[in-house]
Amino acid sequence: MDAQQYDGIGEAFEGFKSLPLAHYAEVPSFLAMVGDVRGKSVLDLASGTGFYSREFKRRGATDVLGIDISGEMVAAARAFEEREPLGVRYEVGDVSALPPLDRRFDVATGVQLLNYAEDVAAMERMCRNVHRSLKPGAEFFVLAQTPDYRFDGPSLAKYGFLCEPAGEESEIGPRVRITALLDPPISFVGACPRREVYEGCLRAAGFDELTWVPLTVSDAGVREFGAEFWADCVANPPLEMLRCRA
Repeated sequence: MDAQQYDGIGEAFEGFKSLPLAHYAEVPSFLAMVGDVRGKSVLDLASGTGFYSREFKRRGATDVLGIDISGEMVAAARAFEEREPLGVRYEVGDVSALPPLDRRFDVATGVQLLNYAEDVAAMERMCRNVHRSLKPGAEFFVLAQTPDYRFDGPSLAKYGFLCEPAGEESEIGPRVRITALLDPPISFVGACPRREVYEGCLRAAGFDELTWVPLTVSDAGVREFGAEFWADCVANPPLEMLRCRA
C-alpha cells in the first residue's frame, strides 16, 4: 500500500462521507452488514480519519482500535478523538506487516483495504494478519470496488465520484483511479481485484463462510433524490461488500 497517496489530505478525507454515494449507500449498507456491535471489540483496518471507528464506539463497541498506514490520517483521527473523546485508539500500521496485537477482536473491518495489496502474496499476508487478530468465529467485513464493475457504463459523477481505469493491470486485477468530487477533487489509484483473488486469499488465511453482499441505497437516499436518480448506481454498482468468518 502507498501511504503517500493519503498523506497531505488529513481531515479533508471526511468529506468523502458527505457525497451521495457514500452518505446514502456505502455508509448505511456497511453499518447494516456489520450489525450490532454492542459489547464487542472492533478492529478497524484502513481506518483513515476514524469515521467508522467513531461510529462503532458510538454504537456501543467496548474497545475500538483503528489502524491506518498513513501517519497523517491517524493524526487527523486522533484530532477528532481529542475534540470529541470517545475512547477510540488509533495506531499507524501496515496490515500486510502487522505485528501481533495486544488482544484478539470480536469484529474486524476493512473498508478499501485489500484492494491496495500490491500482489496476491501481499493480500494473503493481510488476510492472515487479520485472521490472527480475531477470536475464533469472529467476522471480518470488507468493502471495496465491485470486482466486475463495468467502466464503460454511465458516469458516477452525479453520486460524487469518478471510477476510471488507470490503464494498467496488476497481478490481482486492473488498476483504477477513484476521484472524489470534492473542492478540490481528491484522487487515489488502487486495484480492482478479481473475485477469485479475494476469495482465494481469504480462504488461504483460514476464513470461511464467504458471502458477497450488495450495496443498497437507503430509504433516505430515495426520498432525497428519487429512485430514478439511483438507477445507474443500482444497474452497475461501483462498490460491493464481503463478509467472512474466522
